[in-house]
This record gives sequence, structure tokens and C-alpha cells, in this order.
Amino acid sequence: MYAIVRDRGMQYRVEPGQTLQVDLLDAEPGSEIELHEVLLIGQDAEIKVGTPLVSGALVRAQVVGDIKGKKIIVFRYRNKKRYRRRTGHRQKYTQLKIHEIVVEEAEEV
Repeated sequence: MYAIVRDRGMQYRVEPGQTLQVDLLDAEPGSEIELHEVLLIGQDAEIKVGTPLVSGALVRAQVVGDIKGKKIIVFRYRNKKRYRRRTGHRQKYTQLKIHEIVVEEAEEV
């Protein structure tokens, strides 16, 4: 079983047991969070696509901790002007361990 979830504008494909890196969240390591914006759920040959979200679906995850990404070097240079600036940036991420994908079956009338 897998799901496509949206978190603050980014979309991720998640499965139970997977470790996922998302942009920094304000959450304590070891705490449980729920991702409510589920766009698609797939299981074997059956796929549920939301319009835009799948109703009654959520993904439960545990916060593993915060990490830093790879360092990116930004080098600005102006030709013939002796202008050189070298700066770096490291993006901060939160690691999530996906526990389960919950789908509430809707009653058909």
C-alpha cells in the first residue's frame, strides 16, 4: 500500500516503514504526527484518486529527528570588477518514519 501526500506544497510518495525527509517541522523527536492531505492511495491494482483529497484518509508518522542537508555553495562573480562573494547554505529537514496509512471506508447510500 502506498499514498501520495502533500505537505506545505511538496508532494511525497510514502509507504509504511519508509523514512521520509520533509522541510523542517516544529515537532519534538519521538512525537506522532498525522498528514491529512492525502491525494492518492494505491493498493495492488486498486487506486483511489482524491478530488482533490481522498476523504477520510490520513498518514500517521513518527518524528525521528532533525537533520541538515548537503551544503550548497553560492558563488557570485562580476567580470573585471574584483567582485567575488562565496556563501553557503544547508537546508534543515525533519525525518519522519511512516507507520501506517489509514483509510476510512465511506458508506454508500
